[in-house]
Amino acid sequence: MEMFLTLVSGIGWCIVYEECIRLARKDKVYTMPFWALAMNITWEGIYSISELASGLIELQEVVNLIWFFLDIVILAIFLKYGKKEWQNDHPGTQDWTFYVWTALGIIAMFIVQIAFVFEFGVQGHLSAQYAAFIQNLIMSIAFIAMLQKRKSSQGQSMLLAVGKWLGTLAPTITMGILSTNYVVLACGFLCSIYDIVYIILLYQRRKGSNLR
Repeated sequence: MEMFLTLVSGIGWCIVYEECIRLARKDKVYTMPFWALAMNITWEGIYSISELASGLIELQEVVNLIWFFLDIVILAIFLKYGKKEWQNDHPGTQDWTFYVWTALGIIAMFIVQIAFVFEFGVQGHLSAQYAAFIQNLIMSIAFIAMLQKRKSSQGQSMLLAVGKWLGTLAPTITMGILSTNYVVLACGFLCSIYDIVYIILLYQRRKGSNLR
């Protein structure tokens, strides 16, 4: 059961990342909200590298490494297309401010992730679980905010939205219900609420735009 749910999570998030890359090429926009990307790339970078260094190679560790490499591609997409939206949101600013803000954001999230490691350690995976589910909750809200800000479904799809929901729901069952972790359960439950809201809003937006 646990391995099955781990596979569901891995496949769900791989679909999210694949859709982020595909839709970016199609719509010429960045497809993952910046703070979601900054948290993802630092979390997956820290834990995939530390686990490889320790010689621990299990299914989740392989999935983490795949996600990390996909994050690098999505970061390149953000750097390519994000500057245009940054300039629209901050008229009159110079181009270099976009890159500085991006770098500072990633550094900030790296510091937060390291703080979780120092607080909970790497044994027992509590630092990874708590950080992952808190950032997943922030990410769920960030996707809704991006949809509302753009007032269009550019860079988003129902496949991405459903993949994100199932990709978080599976580990919520594994780590929150089966392992009785109330922090994971609370964050995972709220993620599902926001993810379902996102799916509904995206469906309405696409239906209103006559997009398939």
